[in-house]
Amino acid sequence: MMGLRIAGLDEVGRGPIAGPVVAAAVILDRADPVLGLKDSKAVSEASRRRLDERIKHSATAWAIGRAEVDEIDTLNILQASLLAMTRALDGLTVSPELALVDGNRLP
Repeated sequence: MMGLRIAGLDEVGRGPIAGPVVAAAVILDRADPVLGLKDSKAVSEASRRRLDERIKHSATAWAIGRAEVDEIDTLNILQASLLAMTRALDGLTVSPELALVDGNRLP
């Protein structure tokens, strides 16, 4: 896996009763690690903002995908989450060779 382009994916918004579900996909450069990157719930808001800028600046590629409320209502929250992840993957300007998804379902 050392030479592969790996995309990491995660979503947010499965808990709220209203609003979209949003997913992010990112491919980071192994030669330029982002220090302090870990579970966002374990990082202060100020640190998340700094990491956000660092990731956007140094990532090989990153993208955001959304599934809107009407799609959640039509599909269900799980399928809408997978749709948001698929849209994030499709939005990457560089295709990954492997995608690692936080969770137990694949888009």
